[in-house]
Amino acid sequence: MVINISNSMNVAMYYNNNDVRIEQQQIPEINDDEILVKVMASGICGSDVMEWYRIKKAPLVLGHEIAGIVERIGENVDKFKPGDRVFVTHHVPCNTCRYCLQGEHTICETLHSTKFYPGGFAEYLQAPAINVDRGTFLLPENVSFDEGTFIEPLACVVRGFHKADFKPGKTVLVLGSGIAGLLHIKLAKAYGATKVFATDLSSYRLDLAKKIGADEVFHATEDIVSLVKKHNDGRLADFVVLTAGVAPAVKQAFECVDDGGTVLLFAPTTPGEKIPIDFFDLWNKQIHVTSTYAGAGRDILESIDLLSSGTISVDDLISHKLPLTEAKKGFQLVADADESMKVILLPHKKIKK
Repeated sequence: MVINISNSMNVAMYYNNNDVRIEQQQIPEINDDEILVKVMASGICGSDVMEWYRIKKAPLVLGHEIAGIVERIGENVDKFKPGDRVFVTHHVPCNTCRYCLQGEHTICETLHSTKFYPGGFAEYLQAPAINVDRGTFLLPENVSFDEGTFIEPLACVVRGFHKADFKPGKTVLVLGSGIAGLLHIKLAKAYGATKVFATDLSSYRLDLAKKIGADEVFHATEDIVSLVKKHNDGRLADFVVLTAGVAPAVKQAFECVDDGGTVLLFAPTTPGEKIPIDFFDLWNKQIHVTSTYAGAGRDILESIDLLSSGTISVDDLISHKLPLTEAKKGFQLVADADESMKVILLPHKKIKK
């Protein structure tokens, strides 16, 4: 059986960072194994404004940091019911391939091909059967819809810490204080880091990094090596996280890591960009290097628990809440990376001005 809803809905159609249009689409139909979710809040991710990556697929409806309410369920769905508050992840693994069986779920080909429809910047979305089965999670009552938009980005950060085998007692340097950088600061503190340093080019972001927990913040053009040593008993950082995918930051990451330390490559550069690295120094200092992408089931569950328990708070990272009709403004705020942090679109709420 197919449930057909004839009503139309608003979606924010992405053409480029400066051209995001409110258009009409039919509310998605669902089959017996799917659910229809009313999107209550949807965060704009930094990757949504990564134009070199997004524009080749435009026009499309983006948005993957969502929280909402189950509106309809298919006849075969018994895990959820209408009215349930949920988080739905867009990418889900198969759980059976060689990568999944080795714990490398975010390399799984299925994870890279799955998604919900049409995207999170819409009033409703259709969660396919595989997303219902292993990508839909109940939202605890004490986690708001706004907070729920952080589940996906926080899960990405959680996965990175696990991949890097992070242990308490380490000093941490976060290169880049955008939303990912700030979540790394918060998680490092929650996981027992002794000191956390952060860099950025923006004074707004550096002020926010300091406010939410960084012990020291440095402008990215300063001598970061000397500053880290100055505030870390003459030593470099045990754990360096690259959240700014630009060549100078990559260079800083390897310059600032202590002997036997770890560099976590969280953000990518543009494809094809070559960055020289002193391989002998890397070998001689016995540096551990790992990269991470996305989050999967365990990471998502831990992310939900961190928010529900209050271990990680995120309200102080929300700078703007906008109706879906102001999606273009939201995209420009995130793309400009000036005085904004997490921008959340609220498809079913009119914002009082």
